[in-house]
Amino acid sequence: MSEKPWAGRFTQPTDKFVEEFTASISFDQRLYRYDIQGSIAHARMLARQKIISDKDAERIVYGLNEILEEINAGKFKFSVALEDIHMNIEKRLIEQIGPVGGKLHTARSRNDQVALDIRLYLRDELDGLADYLDALQGALLDQAEANIDVIMPGYTHLQTAQPVLFAHHLLAYHEMFLRDAGRLRDLRRRMNVLPLGAGALAGTTFPIDREWVAEQLGFDGVTRNSLDSVSDRDFGLEFCGAASILMMHLSRLSEELILWSSADFNFIELSDSFCTGSSIMPQKKNPDVPELVRGKTGRVYGNLISLLTLMKSLPLAYNKDMQEDKEPLFDTLDTVKGSLKIFADMIAQLQVRADNMRIAAARGFSTATDVADYVVRKGIPFREAHEIVGKTVRYCIENNKDIPELSLEEFQQFSPVIGADIFDFVTLEASVNSRKATGGTAREAVEREIARARQARGRN
Repeated sequence: MSEKPWAGRFTQPTDKFVEEFTASISFDQRLYRYDIQGSIAHARMLARQKIISDKDAERIVYGLNEILEEINAGKFKFSVALEDIHMNIEKRLIEQIGPVGGKLHTARSRNDQVALDIRLYLRDELDGLADYLDALQGALLDQAEANIDVIMPGYTHLQTAQPVLFAHHLLAYHEMFLRDAGRLRDLRRRMNVLPLGAGALAGTTFPIDREWVAEQLGFDGVTRNSLDSVSDRDFGLEFCGAASILMMHLSRLSEELILWSSADFNFIELSDSFCTGSSIMPQKKNPDVPELVRGKTGRVYGNLISLLTLMKSLPLAYNKDMQEDKEPLFDTLDTVKGSLKIFADMIAQLQVRADNMRIAAARGFSTATDVADYVVRKGIPFREAHEIVGKTVRYCIENNKDIPELSLEEFQQFSPVIGADIFDFVTLEASVNSRKATGGTAREAVEREIARARQARGRN
């Protein structure tokens, strides 16, 4: 048998550079386990349907398991001439068990075979990503619980706005990652259908049992259209889209960690294990990990655009262009997995500078809104209250004071409705703990959310 599975049609050998240019074995070899897993299920189905004999199926399964051990042990020699993981394994199978190995490809094509392999691979990877994401969420919850009383400035436009609990700030990212986890679960459910049996594009004339194979491989069902089965890469696009959003969340958190760890903020201390120094400035401690994750976010965005561009004009069904789907997908998986793992470890070792956060929260008139709310409760319309407090803030700026430092007489020059009880409303604690509604920054609200998140983690 010729080394090329399609050599019968051709009279000239493939140019060596063309072989190298068109081969995918350098990157799709990571699919070997799934290619063998799918092939074993396919062989057993062929025997079950009397398309091949039970004896032939047993020999095929035995040979595939030997190849699996060979690859696991690093003894398998991959060949560029055989293009991809599918033909490398099939050729080796025929070498091991003889011509009967050639029966394995009955009733299937590399088109539906690769669609199966990628789905099996991505399904496993999604399960692994869910674990990494869960670890990061756990680290955020641990830090929130350990620092439940720490007050920091909340920002809008990166300007001091209102005081919030540091735990509340961390829980905002926990919510983002909850949505990310939900997107990955939804993707897994949508993609978990079997494409094998679609053949090259039109199905097969053999009496196969696709539903049995789907059950053996843990799929929820089978694809319903053979053309779509081999040309669909929506699951790859959807994953890269979900991964881009996830990396955007990590990038936003990275930016805050970078700011907070700077000397100007000094809100947190990153462990030395996640930082590097300068080759020239001995005092430097650079937050390289969050900076690199922030940078890698663009890489993941690029992979999404690459896949979208790849698929945008392809006619049905399979086209060689689609070989280019794997490297962006694999790179995205590797990048997201590494980013999640390192972030979970880094957040777990984060040290909080509570005193510095409190000092910063006390600056910038962060309780001004509380004064406005106080005046409203005294019967003043909010727009008038807003103007009253605006004038109060201007007075503070001109006299180099902050709102809690004003005397009652100074407050009352802006509104006679302000009484001595104003000082119960302008402390950081009063401001934070007055926001008790669900989703607010009061300690009791934050504690409820931590407990809810802990309970949800116990159920998952």
